[in-house]
Amino acid sequence: MRRHRTAASVLLAAGALIAGIVSAAPAGAADAPTSFRPQHTAGFWTAERMRAAKPLDLTLAPGTVLKSPKTAGVPTTIGPTSAAAASPTAFPQAGGAWTGGGAVVRTSGRVFFTFQGRTASCSGDSVTSQNGSTVITAGHCVKYQGAWHTNWVFVPAYDNGNAPYGQWSATKTFATPQWVASEDINYDVGLAVVAPLNGQKLSAVVGAQGIQFNGGYNKPMYAFGFPAASPYDGSKLVYCSGNSGKDFLFSKDHSLGCNMTGGSSGGPWFSNFNESTGTGLQVSVNSFGYTFLPNRMFGPYFGPEAQAIYNTAQTS
Repeated sequence: MRRHRTAASVLLAAGALIAGIVSAAPAGAADAPTSFRPQHTAGFWTAERMRAAKPLDLTLAPGTVLKSPKTAGVPTTIGPTSAAAASPTAFPQAGGAWTGGGAVVRTSGRVFFTFQGRTASCSGDSVTSQNGSTVITAGHCVKYQGAWHTNWVFVPAYDNGNAPYGQWSATKTFATPQWVASEDINYDVGLAVVAPLNGQKLSAVVGAQGIQFNGGYNKPMYAFGFPAASPYDGSKLVYCSGNSGKDFLFSKDHSLGCNMTGGSSGGPWFSNFNESTGTGLQVSVNSFGYTFLPNRMFGPYFGPEAQAIYNTAQTS
């Protein structure tokens, strides 16, 4: 993950190859729609194109003032759809290949899309939903610099150019109103509803993780993703684990010791994660890292705003 020297700047954990400074929100952005129907070209994502996709790089201008999200609210928990057997791995872990197996291998995947004419990648996760077709990721993995991404697909259990459970095309993508209006990293939450594949819905094929809102801070946490910037190459599922904290600097995000790099953005964070089944309650996504604080990842708090856009997506 590339890191600027300016102490007040932040770099989102999406990569080091596509650079851009976030500009002020355009007039009327606050009233912009929070969803988008992305164009998709059939057969666009070949194995070669997926391997060549660059992790999306997102920066905030130095001195950016961050608004504090609301952390009040009644805890809401939606359980996972399914589970599978796995073997225990190391805790804590600053970053390493996930070898435990279980449901997380199928529910986690890479996200591919077109951004400003370039092929790019993030990570995502299948979550339990009413429509059985909902993927959660980072806000900048569905919309960035005022434009929604196109050719958006989710590839669960991505394996070095292979899609063992297929490519799931988004019929509609969503982001929190705060991300849409000003790309505020405190609300860097995005979702996608994907079309059925071969007559089946996503959760029926790969399962879906549980999700929790207003769950609080400071707890054991597992983070997963497909980092594609050096020293990683995007070919395998990587995880970090440890006791999380709360950002004491500029945001109100969760904080976790983690060395994942670009392309991991949008990958799931779990509390109550069970290594023997590979299931947990998703409470955040990989979002950003401070340039002056290496090997630490930050993820948005899933409060009322995230819950509201999730409810919109899962009923779409």
